[in-house]
Amino acid sequence: MRFLLPVILILNLSLDAQNLISGGPLKPEQAIMDIRHYRIVLDVNPDAQSIDGYTEIDLITSESTSSLLFDLVNLLNVRKIWVNNQEQKFTHQNDFINIQLASPLAPGKANVKIEYGGKPGVAERPPWDGGFTWAKDSNGNHWVAISCQGEGIKIYVPCKDHPSDEPNEGAELIITVPEGLVVAGPGLLKEVKTKKKKSTYHWETNYTINNYSMLFNIGKFEVVSRDYTTCDGNTVPMQFYVLEENVEKAEHHLDILESNMRVEEKYFGEYPWVKEKIAICETPHLGMEHQTMNAYGNEYKYQQIGGMDVDGLMLHELGHEWWGNKVTGIDFSDMWIQEGICVFGDAMFTREHGGEEAYLKRMQRTARATRNILPVKMGDNLSSDTTYHSDIYGKGAFFMHTLRYVMGDDLFFPALKKLATHPDYTYDSLISTDDVEAFFSKEAGQNLKPLFDFYLRTIQKLEVQIKPVNETVYQLELLNYDATLPIDIVTDHGRKRMMINKDGIEVKSSTPPVVDPDVYYLKRVIQEW
Repeated sequence: MRFLLPVILILNLSLDAQNLISGGPLKPEQAIMDIRHYRIVLDVNPDAQSIDGYTEIDLITSESTSSLLFDLVNLLNVRKIWVNNQEQKFTHQNDFINIQLASPLAPGKANVKIEYGGKPGVAERPPWDGGFTWAKDSNGNHWVAISCQGEGIKIYVPCKDHPSDEPNEGAELIITVPEGLVVAGPGLLKEVKTKKKKSTYHWETNYTINNYSMLFNIGKFEVVSRDYTTCDGNTVPMQFYVLEENVEKAEHHLDILESNMRVEEKYFGEYPWVKEKIAICETPHLGMEHQTMNAYGNEYKYQQIGGMDVDGLMLHELGHEWWGNKVTGIDFSDMWIQEGICVFGDAMFTREHGGEEAYLKRMQRTARATRNILPVKMGDNLSSDTTYHSDIYGKGAFFMHTLRYVMGDDLFFPALKKLATHPDYTYDSLISTDDVEAFFSKEAGQNLKPLFDFYLRTIQKLEVQIKPVNETVYQLELLNYDATLPIDIVTDHGRKRMMINKDGIEVKSSTPPVVDPDVYYLKRVIQEW
């Protein structure tokens, strides 16, 4: 089955556009700031490909400071800045705004307003190389999209561009466009005002939201909507901001989205944003996860799983509502948590509708596609361009497949849902790889750190040696793993789950044993004769 081809394409990320990266070591000037809320107010001129307006940032400082530091690409021109309603001097160089305060700012709450405008960078290859996409639909209407997961929203918004800090009190986007165009954004649409041939859309979310989700799309959209009842009985609007030319496809597309929702909720718990909406927006690029308003541009390319139409791109981006938006890595080095578990969730759809055998074949293909050139977890305090490579997706997903086998379904699946629903790991509680390891070790009742370290922090494959002792006895041992693992072994007596370590075990069989036939491990079998 090839329904994940669009997702595989997303793996080949290149972050050269505008020479911007996100994350990395947190700067001391920004470490003292806790961002609470963004209010982004912009007038968008698609003809001129420009934006103009201001952003207000509510924050809390942990100590007194005489300066504040924000990220904003130098392509945009900053005109004025106010801190607590007092105009301040500033410099804007090397994509940083450095505000030199007239008097020290005491610890506590502060409001910063930054007025700016200009032509933001154009995406060279969205969504992989981010920026603005200024396109037109087949009827000649303006069609605008923003993508910035690798670059951060500093491509158009002054911000603290680091994954460790999200605005705990949400964000507002108040976006003005030429009359007749529609703005699709995160959260709830509070108001639309039209005057002087311009329309202003006021979007607001009260949830914590990651930086690269605080964006909007513009087009000549129709909104096709229905109600969705969650697994916990809550009613949430399900919407498709679809181009006028594709309205007739929208209802079937929402049928598919609804089938995706049922599986995601089964394995990961109730949809995370029940107070707002479930929505997708048609975009001129392939797609991207954006909290409560995922970008969709896969052109209705469906595959079949268990006799059902499936759009692999839409399924994957929906999974990010749990893995990435609700459960969020605190550092880009932990992005496998978001991407790998999300891809594993895609495989759960295969399991649910195609059966266990289809799921196993899918994971075997994933194993063959694993490159093992770089570790999934390469360190700490890393930037987006350092971290992003294909194995955070595929190998991250395969690791969850391995973990499922090691723990067993009775422990693994409840633990996975608990990780996606417990307040210690969701919303405001950003998590690390160490947090995930400690959580699963506790749920499994065993020390899983050796397994996490081996598969996530190295590029080794498990080496299993089979050595004949005599014609009917074989010695099986692990060569490069310092703990004990369960492994399925097939002999002439059938299949049996056995515990193996470096000391090895002896297996009786008149035929050579077959190790891990269903491929739960990335491994190398060394057979001596």
